[in-house]
Amino acid sequence: MSDTALVIGGTRFVGRHTVEELLDHGYHVTIFNRGNHDNPFADREGVDHVEGDRRDDTDLKAAKLSVEPDIVIDCVAYYPADVAIATDVFADVDGYVYISSGDAYGAEEIPKREGSTPMRPCSEEQAVDDSGETYGNRKAEGDREIVAAAEDGVNAMSVRPCIIYGPYDYTERLDYWLDRVDSHDRVVVPGDGQNIWHRAYVEDVASALRIVAEDGEPGEFYNVGDRRAVTLEEMLELIADAMDTEIEVVHAGERELAAAGLEPADFVLYRDYPHLLATEKLADLGWESTPLSDAMARTVAEHRDSDRDGSEHDPGRENEEAVLDVLDTL
Repeated sequence: MSDTALVIGGTRFVGRHTVEELLDHGYHVTIFNRGNHDNPFADREGVDHVEGDRRDDTDLKAAKLSVEPDIVIDCVAYYPADVAIATDVFADVDGYVYISSGDAYGAEEIPKREGSTPMRPCSEEQAVDDSGETYGNRKAEGDREIVAAAEDGVNAMSVRPCIIYGPYDYTERLDYWLDRVDSHDRVVVPGDGQNIWHRAYVEDVASALRIVAEDGEPGEFYNVGDRRAVTLEEMLELIADAMDTEIEVVHAGERELAAAGLEPADFVLYRDYPHLLATEKLADLGWESTPLSDAMARTVAEHRDSDRDGSEHDPGRENEEAVLDVLDTL
C-alpha cells in the first residue's frame, strides 16, 4: 500500500508540480481546496479531491479524517493562524511542511542562512493583514508557529523558496521576460544587468517539499533556490538559448530610464540589493537542483503553449523604445 499525501492547494503552480512529484514517488495524493480553479488531475489515477475551505476548522478536520495522510504539504498558508490550526489538526502525521518564503528574512545578508539570518518581526496587526507589504512578516510568523509546533512534538517543518519560476506560473513574472526575448531583438534591462534576485525552479521546490516531509528535522527551516544563481542578464541569455535565438541586452541607467518616465523597479525581477539564499542545508538531505538549461527549456516550452505574456508587469514597449532612442544618440 502506498503512502498517502494531502496537498492543501494543489491545482495551481507549486501545488500542481508538488502533486506530480508525489505521484512520481509512489504516493496516493489527495488535493484539498475550495475547487475555485480547474483541477488538472480530475481524471488522474492516484489523485483524489476533497473540497473545503482551509480556514474552516471543520473542513480541515474532515479532510484529515477522510484521508488519514502520512504527510501534508501546505501550499496556501498565508497567515500565521493557518499554520497554527494546521499543525494542531495534523499533529500526528509523519511530516507537515509549510511553504514559507525567502521574504521571511529580516536582514539583507549575502547569502541568507536559515540558522543565523534574522527573521522579520510580525505584529498582531500584520498577522491578519492581507496586503503585500506584510507578506514576509506573516510568513516569518508562520515559521515561528512551526517551531512552536515542533516543541510540542509535531513533525512540522518549513521550506523557504526564493522567487519561483517554471511551467504554469500564474504570476507571469518570468513570462514578461520570456515574451520580450521571443518578440524583440533588443531587450532593455535596468542597470548593468548584474543584479541578482535568487530564483528557484518550481520542480525543485516540489522535490524539496517531498524530501523535507520525508527526512527533515521538526522545527527546522530549509531554503530552496537554484544551486547556481544567475544575474538578470544571464537569465536572459538562458532564455535566448532555450528559444534558439539571439538578442542584444541593452543596459539602461537611471538617467536613460527617467527619460521615458521609468525607473529600475518598473522592471519585474529587478532588485537593487542581491537576494541570495544558502541552500546547503537542503542539499544535505539529498536534494539536487535541475540544470538551468533544462529548467529554462521546460519553462520556455510551456510558456509558448500558454497565453501568458506578462503584460501586467510590462513597463510599456513604447517606453523602452524611447529609452533605446536615448541610448542610440549617446
